[in-house]
Amino acid sequence: MRLARSAAALVVAVSSGILAVTLSGSADAATIGAGSYTETLPAGAKLPTGCGSVSTNPRENVTANAPAGAVPTNDWWSSLLFKKGDDCAFSQPLYAHPLAYRPVAGGLGFSYEQTPAISGSATGLGEYHYPYAQKLVVGVAGLNAPKALVDGWTDWTVTPSWSDGTRTLKATIGHGLPLTYFQATGGDALITVTGPPTAWSNSGNRLGFSIAGQDYVAWGPAGSTWTASGNTFRSTLAGKGYFTVGVLPTTTANTTAEKVALADSWNAYAHNHVTGTRVSYSYSQATGTVDTTYAFTTTAREGSGTGTVIALYPHQWRYLTGSTPSTQTYVSPRGRMKIVTGTQFRTSMKYTGVLPEIPAVADSSGADLTTVTNYLNAELGNPADFRGDDTYWTGKGLGRAARIAEIADQLNLTGVRDAALNVIKTRITDWFTASSGKTARLFYYDRNWGTLIGYPASYASDEDLNDHHFHYGYFVAAAATLAKFDPNWATTGQYGGMVDLLIRDANNYDRGDTRFPYLRDFDIYAGHDWASGHGAFGAGNNQESSSEGQNFSNALIQWGQATGNSTIRDAGIWLHTTQAAAINEYWFDVTGENFPTQWGHNYAAIVWGSGGAYATWFSGEHALVVGINMLPMTGGQLYLGDYPESVRNTYAELVRNNGGEPQQWRDMHWQFLALGDGDSALSKFRASGGNYTSEEGESKAHTFHWIRNIAALGTIDKTVTANHPLAKVFTKNGVKTYVASNITNSALNVTFSDGRTMSVAAGKTATVGGLTWSGGNANGGGVVNPSPSPTCTLLSQGRPAIASSTESADFPAANAVDGNAATRWSSAFADPQWLQVDLGSAQSLSRAELVWEAAYGTAYTIQTSADGSSWTTAATVTNGDGGTDTVTLSGSGRYIRVNGTSRGTPYGYSLFEFRVYGGC
Repeated sequence: MRLARSAAALVVAVSSGILAVTLSGSADAATIGAGSYTETLPAGAKLPTGCGSVSTNPRENVTANAPAGAVPTNDWWSSLLFKKGDDCAFSQPLYAHPLAYRPVAGGLGFSYEQTPAISGSATGLGEYHYPYAQKLVVGVAGLNAPKALVDGWTDWTVTPSWSDGTRTLKATIGHGLPLTYFQATGGDALITVTGPPTAWSNSGNRLGFSIAGQDYVAWGPAGSTWTASGNTFRSTLAGKGYFTVGVLPTTTANTTAEKVALADSWNAYAHNHVTGTRVSYSYSQATGTVDTTYAFTTTAREGSGTGTVIALYPHQWRYLTGSTPSTQTYVSPRGRMKIVTGTQFRTSMKYTGVLPEIPAVADSSGADLTTVTNYLNAELGNPADFRGDDTYWTGKGLGRAARIAEIADQLNLTGVRDAALNVIKTRITDWFTASSGKTARLFYYDRNWGTLIGYPASYASDEDLNDHHFHYGYFVAAAATLAKFDPNWATTGQYGGMVDLLIRDANNYDRGDTRFPYLRDFDIYAGHDWASGHGAFGAGNNQESSSEGQNFSNALIQWGQATGNSTIRDAGIWLHTTQAAAINEYWFDVTGENFPTQWGHNYAAIVWGSGGAYATWFSGEHALVVGINMLPMTGGQLYLGDYPESVRNTYAELVRNNGGEPQQWRDMHWQFLALGDGDSALSKFRASGGNYTSEEGESKAHTFHWIRNIAALGTIDKTVTANHPLAKVFTKNGVKTYVASNITNSALNVTFSDGRTMSVAAGKTATVGGLTWSGGNANGGGVVNPSPSPTCTLLSQGRPAIASSTESADFPAANAVDGNAATRWSSAFADPQWLQVDLGSAQSLSRAELVWEAAYGTAYTIQTSADGSSWTTAATVTNGDGGTDTVTLSGSGRYIRVNGTSRGTPYGYSLFEFRVYGGC
């Protein structure tokens, strides 16, 4: 929620599962089904604004090498491209972690701060930052560039570029990269240190030096040397034009010998320049598991090595699989960063479900039914209670109406439900119609920026491209509720295509769609959204209402499930699962390990690139400072209860800092407290007698329903998953209650990971276990049945394997079938290549799983043979994108092989595992 948004207000083709749409219309407007948007800027509307001509030419600050398509915004490095404010030539500090950078005329400034700067107090408003404090500038002798441009970007790296007409410099920087890679022309490499450096190693092409307790290493090409003069180090680079500078995770307690030894161990990676980063993910519905692969493509400037040094955030290393970090760690604004080396790492998290709404296990009868019914009937005439006509306040009202519709449906109050649904349908349909002459309640697509802006805009969602995930998440979530009861409205031929455009603008899930950047608002490596489109602040980018970001993720799950689009649903599940981990780490610090101990708070309202703040953009009231990361309270916010003790501690801190119970947004705080202590929250609500002012997007009906039923259900049990995405488990007094929501028109059987099963009738939400209840009347289409738990046999593990080639003796074919995800087969760097497995006898085949290293195949076939000589193609893949591929097979064969015909990188084909299953 945003009440004021200025710096001064800061108190301290459906077959693939991807929606295919057909656009038609004039140059001024386009239609998608029954919906439409405009391509003519409405009268009085504002475009994104910044330095120079960026408003109409967002590619003003990129080079000809930069990727085509829509430019990314809302990233940690956005101020380099979306220049705005007081630095129109270079950028604000770029907090990559563990390093921070700032381009200057002579090159790239470095900062690695290990001591926080803390302001405010432990009981009042306050902030902590690891501010940018330049220790060195790396550049080219004589370089005096007028501007830094963007030469390229990948999922979490960017390449700034400098030129003064005689000298050039390019640097690749990124999240999790302690090594920075440079290419230079026109002069010697120059490192200028801000104070007297101490060189502890200078031999051959490698230089090690310290400044202010920090240790850096510079690697020049083979045959080069470094010379020192005062505060500068210089190298001709032996005329080769590339070098690398890195910061070590050492402290003043480390000896010179320890520093040299660590630098020695990194020599193998020094000239493997990172030229690409890419995330891939998968959701296993059967096991409730979300697996993510973070891959790094490296290009060897010397030799033939691969891999780099990688620093992992806490939300990554806590869920790391297949790798073991070293003992050294970096200091960062997010806590300790642990180190691995290689071309990728993987995480495995459990997705424990979301719900359309909390089930009415306790307020569906008796006096509590009377209470909630009275509250719902009071909303009959104004269920949305719109507080404004812009995208944000429209969204808030839609969200309010959706909660009322969901609860009323559970309680069979169809009059209230239908009134709320009618408001949602009428208002969203209005926004999704760009009729001739219309200037408000419409969406405008800007081809230059590749963005969809709703007008009236608010909180700089137009000028700064702020907060699109906040605003549009409410629209998508309300549309998902509507789709459950009016599935025709949600079809592509009606208004489903417009919903999809909102999703793609805020967080485009489709890499092939160049109309919008991939995952605009979501920082893939940091694991959470950024709110500002330009990020042009001294503290980097920021995110205040993390819960509104999660509202968007949950909306994707609900919409994808309601419309049968598993691609959107699974994108939402990945976003939601990843961000839940990040929020609990960096906003609520549930482990107590990430915030500086001197700060004194256990909660941050705003996460900045350089730190965090117990403050908001709009108010200094403690109730609002804490409440901003709780709203809107829906069945997608249950991750807030994963750590009940943290909930109780956060509420206790609020009461302490506030000098008593909060008087503003009491409903939000009671609902939050219910996730840690439901009985206490219910007692507070009952004591109020309903005599309080609701938060602007809340209703008393929803607040009472949430608290009353959470108090009965108990706390979240995050140890149990389900083979259905709309399911959750609660525990009270040691007794579990299992919840599942079936929004389709067919019966559903759900299996939980602890062995519990339940059947859910069509259109119902139901509970079993400690509490038994069923209610609801959904009649949507959607995903009918969860995928069954597999009963397959792994046929390939440990079997004999051969290949067309191997990159070296270290990467034999047998590595792909050894069951060890840390070993791999790697081929020669050419097409075609194959890997073959002998299953020992003819076997019935069900599927193959290919777990790729960073060097993956974009096109390949799976072939079978009875004799290892004559081959039959069982499956063909033409759009591979790395990560984990699951390929359905049929028929039988003794021999099976993957035959790669097109590589996705300049390297060969590299598989961690090639698994073949039968008997599913």
